[in-house]
Amino acid sequence: MTDLLFDVNLQQLPEEYLNGDWRVADRVLNRTDPTSTLAQATRVRLLQGELQLEATQHTEAGSWSVQRDDLMQRPYLEIEVAQETTRALITRLRRSADGLYSQLNLYFLSGMEVQLTQP
Repeated sequence: MTDLLFDVNLQQLPEEYLNGDWRVADRVLNRTDPTSTLAQATRVRLLQGELQLEATQHTEAGSWSVQRDDLMQRPYLEIEVAQETTRALITRLRRSADGLYSQLNLYFLSGMEVQLTQP
């Protein structure tokens, strides 16, 4: 990716910036169960509340939404799949000026950190 990426102000993050097909570029599990679908996902599809996780062995569908804390308006990604409901703080979102390239960093309650990229 040679395009310059710009930080998005997370307090004013439009939810549509999260829509699309994301590739898992990096992951640190920490205390996360390594057998969970979230820990094994290689691709994440976010489309208008619908979530699809693709892992090496299987695919799992679920839902997602953005919630904000009352004090600082930090955005959290609420994720619900068949075996798991969790929440991840959106710590960083970077996009190219044309919106074709994006990088999304998530920090889950379990301590797992994930970096997603588009395309």
